[in-house]
Amino acid sequence: MKDALGNVQSILLLGGTSEIGLAIASRLAGPRRANVVLAGRDPARMDVAVAGLKDAGAASVFTLPFDACETDSHEAVIDKAVGLVGDLDVVVVAFGLLGSQEADEAGGDGAVRLAQTNFVGAVSAGLAAARRLREQGHGTLVVLSSVAGERVRRSNFIYGSTKAGLDGFAQGLGDSLVGSGARVMIVRPGFVTTKMTEGMKAAPLSVSADDVAAAVAQGLKRDQEIVWVPGQLRWVMMAVRHLPRFVFRRVKL
Repeated sequence: MKDALGNVQSILLLGGTSEIGLAIASRLAGPRRANVVLAGRDPARMDVAVAGLKDAGAASVFTLPFDACETDSHEAVIDKAVGLVGDLDVVVVAFGLLGSQEADEAGGDGAVRLAQTNFVGAVSAGLAAARRLREQGHGTLVVLSSVAGERVRRSNFIYGSTKAGLDGFAQGLGDSLVGSGARVMIVRPGFVTTKMTEGMKAAPLSVSADDVAAAVAQGLKRDQEIVWVPGQLRWVMMAVRHLPRFVFRRVKL
């Protein structure tokens, strides 16, 4: 449970090698030496991340195997995390694939893997985490969505559609938790400069992983339901969302 100052004391990061997820965990763990559990597919990379989190101020850091597509294991991962650190103050859903629109659209199983990871896996893990938070009567599920899901664009409609689905799911899940003491916070970043986006042309209003982490920390303190990163994107996407379809198709976004 959060301490008297509202600082989190336990964090579960689903997507234990995510650059954005680790930035969030580092930001939240430092002030009050929180306990962190990293759950992911790459033990070696998570071991490297452990040292960074301890340097950031985490009291303890544990690792667990987790695969978004192995949905039958998600409940057990949540249970194991609770066994390591007790009640969970914050669970971050940070795993996901970016994919390649051109290649995935042309054929193969890339689009299916994208949908299974970004949406199906997140639904499964999100529900498992929400059940635990509801049971303990407190805690926040932080879901990393994207502005790409706010209005799906032709240029990346496969990825964008998975984020649109995830965002809608997270909104409904948050509504279902009202009155339970648990809650959902949806984070909608724009273009984030990370290793995943390396080599891509940065979009206007680009941010770093640390920028996202700072916005998440502030959002938790304010009990926000939706966090835009940067904040200006809220107004940009409001305009984009209401563009007539025939205009939207001609705009290069």
